[in-house]
Amino acid sequence: MFKVESEPNTSPIRQYLPKTEGMARLTQQRCNQIADKLNRRPRKRYAYKTPEEMYYGI
Repeated sequence: MFKVESEPNTSPIRQYLPKTEGMARLTQQRCNQIADKLNRRPRKRYAYKTPEEMYYGI
């Protein structure tokens, strides 16, 4: 059950972190870059607003 619910969230992350790439070399700076890109991506479920816009009520 948990896997099914998390797949829509992990799928976009896989664009930046493929399964074949280890996480040992992943830095906090790179994590922040990925988070910024994902939070600025429009989502259909939010009427094509970004999560950032939804959070700040823009």
